[in-house]
Amino acid sequence: MTKKLTGVFLDAATLGQDINFEPLTNLPINWQMHAYSSPDEVLQRCADAQVIITNKVQLDAQTLSQLPELKLICVAATGMNNVDLDAAAKQSIAVKNVKNYAGNSVAQLVFSLLLELVNNTSRYSALVKKGDWSKSKSFCLLDFPIAELTGKTIGLVGYGTLAKSVEKIALAFDMKVIIAEHKDAKSIRAGRVSFIDLLTNSDVISIHCPLTAQTTDLIAATEFGLMKPSAVIINTARGGIVNEADLLQALKQKTICGAATDVLNIEPPPKDHILLTEQLENLIITPHIAWASIEARQRLLEQVCSNIKQSLINCQYKWL
Repeated sequence: MTKKLTGVFLDAATLGQDINFEPLTNLPINWQMHAYSSPDEVLQRCADAQVIITNKVQLDAQTLSQLPELKLICVAATGMNNVDLDAAAKQSIAVKNVKNYAGNSVAQLVFSLLLELVNNTSRYSALVKKGDWSKSKSFCLLDFPIAELTGKTIGLVGYGTLAKSVEKIALAFDMKVIIAEHKDAKSIRAGRVSFIDLLTNSDVISIHCPLTAQTTDLIAATEFGLMKPSAVIINTARGGIVNEADLLQALKQKTICGAATDVLNIEPPPKDHILLTEQLENLIITPHIAWASIEARQRLLEQVCSNIKQSLINCQYKWL
């Protein structure tokens, strides 16, 4: 009788408890589901596994070399920087990620953050709760500026599925959309503008590029200095793309008007993280939730399952 494969999900709790895991548990695999896994727990938990699912748990070369049964790693995310891909390839371990599952969710948060920055909704709500509206001689409060998005220019850094989802909503607001060419590009592709032109002309900058050696500190003091004083920047990509110390100074010195970030360079951040120790009214920080609508997380899990099914078909169950 053919035995079932052994599969280990190292950090299932990162997908939340409100999605349906049946597409995964219905696969012909004996699953060991762990809420979280520390680095020193990985080897013991995965010793007999042919399939591993990881969201953020690191699988380095040393770890992989001690897992001779392993045939497939499914990353429950788009980024695969937590897996040593070269080591996996040398051991003939397939590595699959998920793609294009969170466009709607990311775009929705981008505009949630943007609308908060330009409407100051939470700040007005706080005034009402404090009693300021009840004390007002006027029928309304006008303590904070409110701006319309119509006619404003939004600059997209990166132009994959996520950025295109943002573009679709921006156009519905009658915004002008411009797309950045790579920072040091010698030529400009059709439909794009130079990176510097994007910085100088955008009222809103939304970041959607991956974190690489080339995009680390892509936006720093020099770049902030090129932006409009009225500009706002939104980062739902990766924390290291924006230099956090320079962002803090740009906000404090009013070099730019405001910023919102869903990502930090360390996650979860320490309590003394540079952006958490300052209470700035023109900075919004959310805890890496752009991807996290229930619909997007369900699509993510289903794509993981699809990756496993396809790998089983391709190998014709030779792993058994």
